Amino acid sequence: MNAKDISTAKDPAMRASMAAMKRAAALARETAIQTNTNIVTVENGKVVRISAEELRRQASEAKES
Repeated sequence: MNAKDISTAKDPAMRASMAAMKRAAALARETAIQTNTNIVTVENGKVVRISAEELRRQASEAKES
């Protein structure tokens, strides 16, 4: 299922799940910044670690936009 499919799902919990995942990801980034730890994710099938410093930079750029 892709994001468009989820947004049109009949089940209200399923429709809300994308927003919940985005909130959880934002909270994980905030926690990583506060604890100076990395976020681990998968991009193009490869494990990628994003440092707290990089997360701070991304957050700063997002505020400027």
